[in-house]
Amino acid sequence: MPYDPVMRLGDTANAAAEPWGKPLDGVRILAAEQMQALPYATQLLARLGAEVVKVEHPVHGESGRGAQPAMTDPDGRSVGATFLRNNLNKRSIGLDLKAPEGQALFRSLIPHFDIVAENFKPGTMARMGLAYEDLAAEFPEMIYVSISGFGNGVGGEPADGADASGSPYDSWPAYAPIVEAMSGVYEYKREAGRPPLVAPVGALGDIGTALFGVVGILAALRHRDHTSQGQYVDVAMFDAMVAMTDLVTNFWSMGLRPDGAGPALIMDGFEAADGWFIVQVGREHQFAKLAEVVDHPEWVDDPRFATRAGWRAEMETIIRPAIEGWASSRTRLEACEVLSAAGIAAGPCFDAPEVIGDAHVAARHMLVEMPRTDGVADPVLVPGNPVKLSKMADGPDERVPWVGEHTDAVLRAELGLSDDELTRLRDAGVIT
Repeated sequence: MPYDPVMRLGDTANAAAEPWGKPLDGVRILAAEQMQALPYATQLLARLGAEVVKVEHPVHGESGRGAQPAMTDPDGRSVGATFLRNNLNKRSIGLDLKAPEGQALFRSLIPHFDIVAENFKPGTMARMGLAYEDLAAEFPEMIYVSISGFGNGVGGEPADGADASGSPYDSWPAYAPIVEAMSGVYEYKREAGRPPLVAPVGALGDIGTALFGVVGILAALRHRDHTSQGQYVDVAMFDAMVAMTDLVTNFWSMGLRPDGAGPALIMDGFEAADGWFIVQVGREHQFAKLAEVVDHPEWVDDPRFATRAGWRAEMETIIRPAIEGWASSRTRLEACEVLSAAGIAAGPCFDAPEVIGDAHVAARHMLVEMPRTDGVADPVLVPGNPVKLSKMADGPDERVPWVGEHTDAVLRAELGLSDDELTRLRDAGVIT
């Protein structure tokens, strides 16, 4: 693989900040989680110092392990890419939450943790007697977090056709592309006569939701500091996408329609000698700079470009040919360097090897390598922590856990279970 790895498991950046510790040291999270929306949130919290104990099915683990592509763990079980990039720095206990004894063990663990987090479909935890309303009176300091497709009814009014969850879609399963589509952004970006481009930015629906979940958790922790009271944090993926794709509804409210010219600005891709780059120009002084850089200063006085709408109207006939003619003798990076020096926002379209080998990505420690366990030489690359704090060391990261790897250690330490009790539970299929 053509890159120089910067961060490996166990490495630390900004090591001078290690004496400060991490801001969430001492915060403990019990997470019944799967796939990406909640696991990404808890991984970020772990990188900020929280201790995360992950509750998984005792045999096959959580559903993210079944994703493709995958590697095999030391016991020959598949570990999917979705799991690998969202579960650094966690411990795993294998616990059957459908079994009454598994539910009792989960409940017994709660007072040892600050936060209980889950991202099952609404109603799942309630059927096991583990929903917020089942636990809040017994554990008043507990912060309970639910991430779901369409919410659990906190802070809203039930819509027509909805039950107490608040949403008419509460029974629908949801993955990132589903809520992304429902946010309106797919239709907003769809080219006429073509189907929607699905998942155009990876897991926007998952990671966007995860970030709102982290905000909610931090706010609830701060509230508990003042009141000694926990509360319910309810984050819906659909809500998160309505917030993330704000231009869809905002532009509509301000008169832009799908059959119109769209936003009056230049926000387009242009071809250089070695590929594509993006330029954004939204103000008149920026357009004047662009005209100068691409050797067309006469655009400034051309009545066709007197308004921003004129920029769009003449994009394909005048502006694109001129910019691409100017860029044809330059690489993407060279074109962007000239434009940036003139105060025009521009960036090259990178492919995966270029991102991996980029100097910025290396300098900011934004990729962490995890060695594979199945004989493949190239490591798994996981995004690093994008939250940089001057008084927090970056890392060290620990590898993802194998299914139930820490079951015995956690249940011994937290609940005082004996070897005989652990053996009995294992033989009954309640734990791994």
